[in-house]
Amino acid sequence: MGKPRLFGADYSVYVRNARLVLMEKGVDHELVPVDVFSKEGVPAWYLDHQPFGRIPAFEDGDFRLFETAAISRYIDEAFPGPALQPSDARQRARMNQIICILDAYAYRTLVWDIYVERVSKEREGKATDEAKVAAALLKAATCLATLSHLKSNGAWLCSERLTLADLQPRSSPIS
Repeated sequence: MGKPRLFGADYSVYVRNARLVLMEKGVDHELVPVDVFSKEGVPAWYLDHQPFGRIPAFEDGDFRLFETAAISRYIDEAFPGPALQPSDARQRARMNQIICILDAYAYRTLVWDIYVERVSKEREGKATDEAKVAAALLKAATCLATLSHLKSNGAWLCSERLTLADLQPRSSPIS
């Protein structure tokens, strides 16, 4: 059947997330480069893999998926290796809640609204939108406080072992 293929750019935290899951499971795979931010735009052929033109997309034989959450859960369930989702329903629900918080609230706030505004723009000689940063800092405080409250005791976010939640993009450690 061949190696599974992950489509995307190595700079993407969402592609990196899917790659980490593949690596934790010990799955030999191919990264097919797709730069959705290139001058030419999203390659036309790629829209067959991801109709919204976002990354990543995934292919395992004739089975295709897009969206990091779906890809990660599929990899965990379809390939041998250590389970990356708790078997206990409550722990699994907590894992999914943490993943949703990171994706829906924390990522954009911490990366685009704070890091890009304060670091990337400054590096490029562009002005920082201080109102955007101020609003983001309030939201970031809520995100980090909530994640800290939900975190289990020990080294991992929601279980006594590594889960998909620990492989999600985030800008800082949760203590």
